[in-house]
Amino acid sequence: MVVRESRRIRAVLAAACVSGLLLAGPAALITATSAAADSSTSATSGTTLRAAMDSSGVDTLNPFLAYFDGALGIFGDVYPALNSVSADGTSGPYLASSWTTSADKLTWTFKIRSGLTWSDGQPLTAEDAAWTFNLIMTNSTAATANGSLVSNFASVSAPDATTLVITTKVPQANMLSVSVPVTGIPIVPKHIWEQHTGDLKNFKNDSYPLVGYGPWQLTDYKPDQYAKLDANKTFVLGAPKFDHLIEPVYKTQDAAVAALRSGQLDFVSTINPTQYQALRGQQNLDSFDAAYHHWVAVEMNPGAKTRSGKAIGTGNPALADPAVRTAIALATDKKTLVTKVINGLGEPGAGYLPPAWKQWAWTPPAGEALDYDPAKANATLDTAGYTKGSDGIRIDPKTHKPLELRLGIHSDSARDTAISTYMSGWLAAVGIKVDIQSLSMSKLNDNLAKGDWDLLMDSWSTGADPTYLLGIQTCATLPMDDGTGGNTDAFYCNPEFDKLFQQQQTAFDPAQRSQIVGQMQDILYKANSDLILYYDNQLNVVRTDTVKNLAAGTADANGMLPAQALFWDYINAAPAKAAGSSSSSGAVGWGVGAAAVVLLAAGGLVIRRRRSNSDERE
Repeated sequence: MVVRESRRIRAVLAAACVSGLLLAGPAALITATSAAADSSTSATSGTTLRAAMDSSGVDTLNPFLAYFDGALGIFGDVYPALNSVSADGTSGPYLASSWTTSADKLTWTFKIRSGLTWSDGQPLTAEDAAWTFNLIMTNSTAATANGSLVSNFASVSAPDATTLVITTKVPQANMLSVSVPVTGIPIVPKHIWEQHTGDLKNFKNDSYPLVGYGPWQLTDYKPDQYAKLDANKTFVLGAPKFDHLIEPVYKTQDAAVAALRSGQLDFVSTINPTQYQALRGQQNLDSFDAAYHHWVAVEMNPGAKTRSGKAIGTGNPALADPAVRTAIALATDKKTLVTKVINGLGEPGAGYLPPAWKQWAWTPPAGEALDYDPAKANATLDTAGYTKGSDGIRIDPKTHKPLELRLGIHSDSARDTAISTYMSGWLAAVGIKVDIQSLSMSKLNDNLAKGDWDLLMDSWSTGADPTYLLGIQTCATLPMDDGTGGNTDAFYCNPEFDKLFQQQQTAFDPAQRSQIVGQMQDILYKANSDLILYYDNQLNVVRTDTVKNLAAGTADANGMLPAQALFWDYINAAPAKAAGSSSSSGAVGWGVGAAAVVLLAAGGLVIRRRRSNSDERE
């Protein structure tokens, strides 16, 4: 996934300059932004958990269209799902209290809990789930985000308020992962959404409080500033221990960490390795390392096309040549990136699925690994006919143009900057010139969708079931000719891969499914449309003087916790002190985190920021 950046910073900077705040120093700015936030959010009683929003931010609050982690996290908090997922990846109850399958494994019958209501008091029934699935199955716009998850559905019905029946075209092994919090399909209230199906692509879903059902209710959201949620104290899986959840948006992790240190935040997830090491052992801060279901990669444009096969975009045609993509992989020193960019807190990439989910872990067979080998990269290009010119840059034998590639990076990402510097040098050594283009998040994603790119920095994370992440590499996620309906990751399309994608969904035997998924990863590895650079550890920090019980699981011998799920972490987190005795009570301190888009630190201007985030996660 690629990330985007807001433009609101310009207005905030202008306002700050006009008012003299940038000259007055940090204290004046924080005081002013705190007051502005307090007036916009209004103080509330009770305890408040203040956690920085995933720095990908929110692309849209329309769950049929969204794919940024910030948005998906909110949907997991405010919309229900059929099933829940435990920390080890196993499925459990949520809206469905139980389920059965037919002997031929084509029909699933879910028993939906009775007596639940949406936040506006209307009954929450099986009909809401059936309507949600049917909309995705029949409306190409509604299928934008999660269409691949229902591609095998033949029919969905609700014979009564507590019964949901799903019939599939062929047996589907991952049925209990189709609708789960964050990584699956959220169930929406039919009585709210049915009036918006005619113009779904333009519906913003921005009337607050948002009508939903989950551990939290979204009561306010200001783009590029904050999301404010109130606890659902009757939530069926257990009420949150805090009364409120505030998720401020920070444009840089440095700003978020500064807010945490000063007591304006309680929790920051996915900090960078330098921050993690600097915060370890500090008073009132617990920095913890967890296995992460996330990778960082470089996308290569193999030739952007629509579903009908129509070529689109301005990608360099040389990247349609597998030899060029293979040479780029061979010229990339992943071990150095792990050592230098993330301080060893991760491992070099290979398989498309992160190894945190051990059942899907894959490595290339012996002798087939595309390890760092610049000599072999040069030989590969020589054999393919890309000769070097007098300036050392190779010439494309088909177009007779210099082999020059654009590398799009996120303008707010120190990680991207570091990686691109290494990549530029390594590729130059094999005769490929790199033009590094530092772009806003919105521009990067616009370019991605249109095919107007050569190489792009990319990052994704995944839940325990790999269907969604594998699905974005299928032909079905290519856009339509009119530009709608697609959520492809890198315009990859391979009928053999698509066939295996369908097979893995029908494999109920875990070992058989793992083998099929391994074949799919082998295909992607050799295609090199996504060059997986590394898997980074999940690095988090929480204030122990305001929060307890947030991190879940037991650390291994190396001190690493299992992969964390914020859906459960925010439910289980509890105030460290009695209400009213800490900065997490009510709205105290929230204003600074929410509205302090600009901070002055260490004598300079720090602009906070922000698919998964550029510096984290997708």
